[in-house]
Amino acid sequence: MRSTQYITLGLCVLSLSACSIFKKTAKEQTAEDAKQSNVITDRRWKLVELAGKPVADKVNGKEPFLLLQKSDSRYSASGGCNGIGGEFTLENNGRIKFAQGMSTMMACENMEVEQELSKALITADNYSLSGDNLSLNKARMAPLARFKAVK
Repeated sequence: MRSTQYITLGLCVLSLSACSIFKKTAKEQTAEDAKQSNVITDRRWKLVELAGKPVADKVNGKEPFLLLQKSDSRYSASGGCNGIGGEFTLENNGRIKFAQGMSTMMACENMEVEQELSKALITADNYSLSGDNLSLNKARMAPLARFKAVK
């Protein structure tokens, strides 16, 4: 009877310790987050998809883009007409938050991409990276916007 209890206790301890083997330490997680932060910041990202629809290479004669500047945590973007800018914060586990920023107020022929991009930036709460592709997401829904790194 007593040996059965020891065996059961031993199996419980083994199974609980096995779970912690795969956990990343806080230091490892922070290093990984910093590495990802370096990958998405200080790069120009070309907008290629918005709300599941492809975006043209040029809108109103300009390339829609996003740029995240690490040094001052500011972003600048364009949907092909006006410049959009503000502050952003990066957090652990791919979390991102864009603050409502300022924008120039020119009237252009096609304003739809710009309006949708502004809405996507404010709505996004996380991002995912796959090679040279950046997706801005809300929770676990389909990506709000997809970008491709410009070389």
